[in-house]
Amino acid sequence: MKTLEGRTALVTGGSRGIGAAIATRLATEGAAVALTYQSARDRAEDVLRAIRAAGGTAHAIRADLGDPVQVRDAVAQAAGVLGSIDVLVNNAGLLRHGPIDELTLDDYAQTMAVHVQAVFVAVQAALPHMREGGRIISIGSNLAVRVPAPGFALYAMSKSALVGLTNGLARDLGPRGITAALVHPGSTNTEMNPADAEHADSERALVPLGRYAAAEEIAATVAHLAGPGGAFINGTAVVVDGGANA
Repeated sequence: MKTLEGRTALVTGGSRGIGAAIATRLATEGAAVALTYQSARDRAEDVLRAIRAAGGTAHAIRADLGDPVQVRDAVAQAAGVLGSIDVLVNNAGLLRHGPIDELTLDDYAQTMAVHVQAVFVAVQAALPHMREGGRIISIGSNLAVRVPAPGFALYAMSKSALVGLTNGLARDLGPRGITAALVHPGSTNTEMNPADAEHADSERALVPLGRYAAAEEIAATVAHLAGPGGAFINGTAVVVDGGANA
């Protein structure tokens, strides 16, 4: 049985990597999906084709999530084509890393705009279109819990902000029957952090399972949170990192 039959979902940053895997998995579970992309229209179209070829429903919306106006517009477009937003997955991300004294205010502004402001704005924009039983799922990072190497202070700070936001949303929205949860992936094989990169062996050495996650493994956790099994998971973070933070 498809666990999300009749449900709708918006996945930000859904054209590649973890976002593409999430959009595909939610569609496989029966959800009608909208995804955002910033510039890679061809990659977004690839995801749409795969979903539609499998009998699913999917739409792509162009948006720069660093711009709050475009975030609101993207949510409105998604609600328009889907009819509602039952599941909001805040996945879009970027990576600005380096020694703290070398990072710029522009690095800070871009990181916080996409990782924190966009989530805040998307949640506000989605709520009028979200019914009882709605799910807000944000993608954080295990670096929000533990930072095992230098150069990730800004990234970890931005992802840590989602912990407080998720906890607060659980209190604000729980009485309305809407839950909020956070997924903290560890090293995951994507274009942003490929498993064959120069530094990959050092990351693998931190993981008791000795490997990177596949994007589909993160998507499976999101699908569980979005489905019937996640109905009582609220105001918490699920770490999916193979034990790296153990």
